[in-house]
Amino acid sequence: MILYNVTVSIDPEIQSEWLVWMREIHIPEVMSTGCFSDARLSRIQGEESGGLSYSIMYFSPSKDLYEKYQRDFAPALQQEHTERYAGRFAAFRTILDVVEEFRQG
Repeated sequence: MILYNVTVSIDPEIQSEWLVWMREIHIPEVMSTGCFSDARLSRIQGEESGGLSYSIMYFSPSKDLYEKYQRDFAPALQQEHTERYAGRFAAFRTILDVVEEFRQG
């Protein structure tokens, strides 16, 4: 399993509108690609002053599906976000190979 994490620091003045857009438009569009099985939106605690930070975690069943997302879908989806919120956010992406999962119960 691949964990694709996108960390976004967003301008506090547009946070509410950005969250609505992420929940109702962007994350559903990413999920509709069929490349991810789950997604989680989390607020990062303890961020530096001057911005609010969020983590969007997408779980892909395989590296092949993740690579398909990057090749076929990511450029247009990232461009849409960049154009919509130009100058009002900073983002970085991290790819993790899930080695093992542990669950209670």
